[in-house]
Amino acid sequence: MDDKGRLTIRVGKNTLSFTTTDAANTEQPITYKPYVVKSGVSMAANLREAFKTSDFLTTGARRAQVLIDSKPLLVPVEQFQESDIETLYRHSFTQSQQDSVTYNVLPDLNAVAIFCINKDLRLVINDHFSDVNLIHLMTPVWRYLHQRSFSGHRNKLYGYFHDKQLDIFSFQQNRFKFCNAFDTVRAHDSLYFLLYVWKQLNLQPEHDEMHLVGEIPEKDWLMQELRRYLQKAYALNPTAEFNRAPATQIKNMPFDLMTLLTKGR
Repeated sequence: MDDKGRLTIRVGKNTLSFTTTDAANTEQPITYKPYVVKSGVSMAANLREAFKTSDFLTTGARRAQVLIDSKPLLVPVEQFQESDIETLYRHSFTQSQQDSVTYNVLPDLNAVAIFCINKDLRLVINDHFSDVNLIHLMTPVWRYLHQRSFSGHRNKLYGYFHDKQLDIFSFQQNRFKFCNAFDTVRAHDSLYFLLYVWKQLNLQPEHDEMHLVGEIPEKDWLMQELRRYLQKAYALNPTAEFNRAPATQIKNMPFDLMTLLTKGR
């Protein structure tokens, strides 16, 4: 692989994958390789081992974009000062003392997402690439669904299931109205979180919309239960959303990675 296609590394809480793109290869424009993570070993150690053993990573690429799943801190862009990011983040998330803090600007949402990456993991990445772009895992999802929220006149609440977590968020014009994440793998808990946020935002069950995407637990049951309370609850189909784009045809590819490859960050 040369640098005509940037390598994308996705670092979930307990998952790791590698993706390359090659527009010239019409038969297989995207190659997606999940990596079997060893439990009880740090993600930095897993990535270091992957560089030694995976043929996919021994081809000398110097550019990489890295999707990072860590807790984000959203700051209004007009209040953002780069010099304050470490103080703000470590005050908000006190267990981040051993992490490196960085950020993504979300200009269309008038916000900055501050997030962290493990220092050892960042060192491993920087040892192998001269050009690294760190992206919070939710950045492409937020931006795409924000653009999508302008269709129609109804308020919309979004839920994204990934990595044993449910991210719930909503927008009002060009800003976040709500954004939070809940650890959950159970459909019953997910139903509670979704309806609680719906009520908290005073959304209207006969008018407003809920859209879910990702690894929806007990999908049929959850959608049926939501429709007992809401008239307009939908599960998004990535294949239809992205018009059968190549990324949507790859089995088990997470929606955030799909969105990044199809729509950009």
